[in-house]
Amino acid sequence: MEASAGLVAGSHNRNELVLIRGHEDPKPLRALSGQVCEICGDEVGLTVDGDLFVACNECGFPVCRPCYEYERREGTQNCPQCKTRYKRLKGSPRVAGDDDEEDIDDLEHEFNCVDGDEKQRQVDGGGAVVVPHGGHVTTEAMLHGKMSYGRGGPDDGEGNNTPQILPPIITGSRSVPVSGEFPITSGYGGHGELSSSLHKRIHPYPVSEPGSAKWDEKKEVSWKERMDDWKSKQGILGGGAADPDDMDADVPLNDEARQPLSRKVSIASSKVNPYRMVIVLRLVVLAFFLRYRILHPVPDAIGLWLVSIICEIWFAVSWILDQFPKWFPIDRETYLDRLSLRYEREGEPSLLSAVDLFVSTVDPLKEPPLVTANTVLSILAVDYPVDKVSCYVSDDGASMLTFEALSETAEFARKWVPFCKKFGIEPRAPEFYFSLKVDYLKDKVQPAFVQERRAMKREYEEFKVRINALVAKAMKVPEEGWIMKDGTPWPGNNTRDHPGMIQVFLGHSGGHDTEGNELPRLVYVSREKRPGFQHHKKAGAMNALIRVSAVLTNAPFMLNLDCDHYINNSKAIREAMCFLMDPQAGRKICYVQFPQRFDGIDAHDRYANRNTVFFDINMKGLDGIQGPVYVGTGCVFRRQALYGYNPPKGPKRPKMVTCDCCPCFGRKKRKHAKDGGLPEAPADVGLDSDKEMLMSQMNFEKRFGQSAAFVTSTLMEEGGVPPSSSPAALLKEAIHVISCGYEDKTDWGLELGWIYGSITEDILTGFKMHCRGWRSVYCMPKRAAFKGSAPINLSDRLNQVLRWALGSVEIFFSRHSPLLYGYKNGNLKWLERFAYINTTIYPFTSLPLLAYCTLPAVCLLTGKFIMPSISTFASLFFIALFMSIFATGILEMRWSGVSIEEWWRNEQFWVIGGVSAHLFAVVQGLLKVLAGIDTNFTVTSKATGDEDDEFADLYAFKWTTLLIPPTTLLIINIIGVVAGISDAINNGYQSWGPLFGKLFFAFWVIVHLYPFLKGLMGRQNRTPTIVVIWSVLLASIFSLLWVRIDPFIVRTKGPDVKQCGINC
Repeated sequence: MEASAGLVAGSHNRNELVLIRGHEDPKPLRALSGQVCEICGDEVGLTVDGDLFVACNECGFPVCRPCYEYERREGTQNCPQCKTRYKRLKGSPRVAGDDDEEDIDDLEHEFNCVDGDEKQRQVDGGGAVVVPHGGHVTTEAMLHGKMSYGRGGPDDGEGNNTPQILPPIITGSRSVPVSGEFPITSGYGGHGELSSSLHKRIHPYPVSEPGSAKWDEKKEVSWKERMDDWKSKQGILGGGAADPDDMDADVPLNDEARQPLSRKVSIASSKVNPYRMVIVLRLVVLAFFLRYRILHPVPDAIGLWLVSIICEIWFAVSWILDQFPKWFPIDRETYLDRLSLRYEREGEPSLLSAVDLFVSTVDPLKEPPLVTANTVLSILAVDYPVDKVSCYVSDDGASMLTFEALSETAEFARKWVPFCKKFGIEPRAPEFYFSLKVDYLKDKVQPAFVQERRAMKREYEEFKVRINALVAKAMKVPEEGWIMKDGTPWPGNNTRDHPGMIQVFLGHSGGHDTEGNELPRLVYVSREKRPGFQHHKKAGAMNALIRVSAVLTNAPFMLNLDCDHYINNSKAIREAMCFLMDPQAGRKICYVQFPQRFDGIDAHDRYANRNTVFFDINMKGLDGIQGPVYVGTGCVFRRQALYGYNPPKGPKRPKMVTCDCCPCFGRKKRKHAKDGGLPEAPADVGLDSDKEMLMSQMNFEKRFGQSAAFVTSTLMEEGGVPPSSSPAALLKEAIHVISCGYEDKTDWGLELGWIYGSITEDILTGFKMHCRGWRSVYCMPKRAAFKGSAPINLSDRLNQVLRWALGSVEIFFSRHSPLLYGYKNGNLKWLERFAYINTTIYPFTSLPLLAYCTLPAVCLLTGKFIMPSISTFASLFFIALFMSIFATGILEMRWSGVSIEEWWRNEQFWVIGGVSAHLFAVVQGLLKVLAGIDTNFTVTSKATGDEDDEFADLYAFKWTTLLIPPTTLLIINIIGVVAGISDAINNGYQSWGPLFGKLFFAFWVIVHLYPFLKGLMGRQNRTPTIVVIWSVLLASIFSLLWVRIDPFIVRTKGPDVKQCGINC
């Protein structure tokens, strides 16, 4: 599709489609229905009188005459949409039941009598035009050269804009490699009609209407036959993308190119073996410790003892689930030179697979357009063949600000991309490149580079000014809504009720940089939203991107990024291809996950924002089992894995076969095997056999949705776009697949794409793929592949953790709970299941953790303790347990390279998040699951910091209810320490012995909550008013308790009856 071809807005369900062009009134396009049969996909045709054939006079549902007559003769004789009985039309044979109809009631031409005012009408302020069914409308082509979203475009030189016919995008009988280009030339004049060959169902009957299931069951034409017929029309039956491995057979490769593209590097045995031994030792010590604690209760504090025992058992189970998935940690190496030797031969087109890159954004005021623009620019400048890269930006907020910012980004990319590739700079996000504090003049830099760098920096500063001007303009919304530069109302003025929108900013035609080189495709997508539909937030937006990219480019691999995660390593895609395109192991890999790295975090990482322990320890451990979990961004997917296909199966081991005399060993031979029974499936079965099974056992229409073009793309394992399809037809199909009702009664969100049911859709999506038998790979290049931003403010950080924890609670109570789901096929390995179980139950640790952190204060205030007096031998259990805990952490840091400061910050925030965000997540999750109450905990007040300070937000205080539990814990433990020491001073030397255990317990809590305390105090010890209020309130409460306890009054104790024998 040509760049700057205009914004296409449409609503499939409402039968609307409009093209918005620069400095012109919106031109109506012909209706999306009334030309194509909704059952077989053929042209509807004309009646014997030469008029458009209309089968149903009630609703005008488009059906061709053969399907109409077949339905009257063999089917229900009812219209699929309105369920009205078909009347006999002129030229059709009579069937049973026609005698009951009145012959004079012939409304054959009713739909040609339409009011002139109803011929065209515009809705939503977006210029979406409705054309009644059956109307004779001569339309111009959907797209023509040099159209823009409102900047104006050149005409034919004579003051008129002549519509242009759209040529086929490709000729031939094979599917093209997934370059994804849709060229539109401007050398075709005249009028033309939009190609409709791609449309299986452009105006579907309402899937939610009663009776539609009955219609589906009685359709005699199978989906497979319709798909084969459609593919034969497109010329791709039996065709497929060329396999690079097949091509290699005729071209000799050197030994280096035939080597594996990556290898697994095991951790040195001198590092990992002691680590495993300490884990086993710690498990044994933990068992003895729990045995001693259970068998030695505290009679005078049985309640405290019981609570502590329950908490410690839970901690032990949680530790096992977290620790043992780290049993097989590994590293990996990639060989980019071998990848180039194998797939990029000199003088030949690149054989690297195409990649579709997804960037998702919602609110441009919370996700600044400048940040999104930097992410897009880093994608467009990536070190990968430009014809293999397509960038799709999902604007789920339908914001005109995002749209205009993306237009400015496309213009700036024409200058930025050639600069990056000419000098090989890193990173290729301009904001972060120009902010690097390095001396770029050292090492005898070429004068040309210095000059061009300074010029490019000036260009970028001007670009920032234009973006900031758009942001300032967007702060005040006009009463009449946003108006585009050509005077057209913005289709997304109502963010909850707007048509789908697609705009291609960069492509082959018009998609060249300042030096005349081709640029990657850049596509703006905003899916349709209507009231009454469930849109599923980010997961729904990502699934819409999967479908629209499959129709337009259909790359076999997809990379998804958050709008604030830019490509820091321009070779990141090549790193992933070393795994996914590996001939030996690549076909079983569903995705390659990269670690998340962040900019703008304070040096001490007070709130563990870098999450280094998880990304450098836990994920490496999972990589040695079945692969890392999907963490939401920085992940390259295999498209076929997201479509629900199973991985290819390797050769099976021969089964043990014995005689019938001893049934206890091995398996008996199946008698029917000799009797001509069905042979076993061949060993080398995979995606192809899986597709064959699906073709024969289920209806593709109900699985993937009612789009023949999209369903056909799912069968192309190597990707590619259907040949002989015009850009107009593809664009109509793209509008169709992002319509709000497309997913109704399909497997989207259940078995396909991003899985619905949790706000942490990433965990669910990866879990489903692992349950099917796929494996994933963890790639950690020396230069971080992607970098993003993280909230360094305490309240923002806790709200982020709250969202993650709430998603885990939702998964735990869903049908996809790792405790119960995925046992049928046995594809998920046990240690991998342990990891997934841990990701769903870790929020529940907040309950015992909160109780355990409260126990020290209670013990200090009451004078009781959770353990009895211990002997010297029993104290060895406690010493051994603490030593094993520290030894495990030290050895983890040794083989992973994590620093001790990062490890300690992670331990501290585990307690801070556990007693705040995780606790609220459990409460909110229980209310949502059990009572249906959806409660949101959000920041209610803000304080601004110093704008000149890079880390001003670190010290900004934002009050939220998440701060209440840890604040309370801090206060009561500090009061408990004071009360305990006062009591010991009052009671003498003998009271200090038992006090040490209680004080150690309390100090453990205070030390772990110390970063939280610093966050409350803010900068320069400026304590917020709300903290003072809570402190005074809680201090007053515990002062009253203090008076009730009377710690300074000497307690008079009577004689011990058992010792003196006196009966008092």
